[in-house]
Amino acid sequence: MTWNSTMSSGYSSLEEDSEEYFFTARTSFFKKPSGKVTESKDVEKERELRREFSREEIRLRIEKYNMLTKDLLKMTLGPTGVYTGFIKVQMDLRRPVTVRGGQKGGGGAVMGEAFYLPRGVSNTLHISSNNTVRQVIVALLNKFTVADNPAKYALYKRCQREEQVYVCKLADCEQPLFLRLVAGPDSDALSFVLREQQSGEVMWDAFSIPELRNFLRILDKEEDEQREAVIRRYEAYRQRLLEALQDLRGPS
Repeated sequence: MTWNSTMSSGYSSLEEDSEEYFFTARTSFFKKPSGKVTESKDVEKERELRREFSREEIRLRIEKYNMLTKDLLKMTLGPTGVYTGFIKVQMDLRRPVTVRGGQKGGGGAVMGEAFYLPRGVSNTLHISSNNTVRQVIVALLNKFTVADNPAKYALYKRCQREEQVYVCKLADCEQPLFLRLVAGPDSDALSFVLREQQSGEVMWDAFSIPELRNFLRILDKEEDEQREAVIRRYEAYRQRLLEALQDLRGPS
């Protein structure tokens, strides 16, 4: 297993069935007119048929995949039957993450800082057919030096079928490169998204005390920014009122 931690490149290397479905109407993600994205409460249970591919079937599928891909992210079949390739994962994290930093707290422990990662940014991982969803999640967190427990996050697959966009949580044992090979290189047919676990409620017990304190600092900062914005709007409105009153009174 190799690992490239270059953060600026957006590329990393990682070599060596509880499925929950929900769907949305076609959204602006697919370049349609903008509007509020709503997720249906309906849950479609779908179980994919799995079977072992022979070495020849894998070789043929890889050849077809490489012919269809429009970039240089091709797959390679190794002598042992294990194949390697690339997947792109979109980061869609709504809550702040704890990033490993250089500050030291009590007892000499290294303290982390909480940040919001940019939503929508994509990262490219080089993985093998043996790598699992859990390994991919750990690799993505390592890339951004995120110190949070990987169990807080889940990898989802997103696909478009007719006029619907389906999103499905992947089990930890799933192999993303196999899914990529079966679906082909088309991102509409399959794309990967990293999100927080959809537990309905925030499990505050899963966070450490330093993490919770970081969250409070972020909320305090956001509150201060909102207060300052309100004060600026009030001052601007007050100034316009004074100018309007002055115009009504006329020159003194």
